[in-house]
Amino acid sequence: MTFIPKDFNVWMELPVTDFDKAVFFYNTVFKTELKVDREMGPNPIALFPTQESNGVGGHLYPGTPPAKGSGPTIHLACPDSLEETAERLKAAGGEVVTDAISIPAGRFMYCLDPDGNSISLFSS
Repeated sequence: MTFIPKDFNVWMELPVTDFDKAVFFYNTVFKTELKVDREMGPNPIALFPTQESNGVGGHLYPGTPPAKGSGPTIHLACPDSLEETAERLKAAGGEVVTDAISIPAGRFMYCLDPDGNSISLFSS
């Protein structure tokens, strides 16, 4: 029997060196409001919002990111056009690594957050 879940990716975590600065960065770039929880565990976390309470999401946490651009890439949905999101990312201290790449499902760009975490801006 082959295992085929509804969502193979069930959660993601991004380590950041400056927690409050990272929350501001992701809120600004993605026009969202991460939910900060300082009581859940030994460290605060900032949860990426999803429409459903059990949606596939993730969180930021204070930690040590991998060397710049060397960790796995997290693909994140753009709230508007790929270009508008990329402009906010650059203005907030991130770095665009590639031009837009077209695939059948949409377009994306590889980028780095201010901690060097590899992220992708994705627009369907």
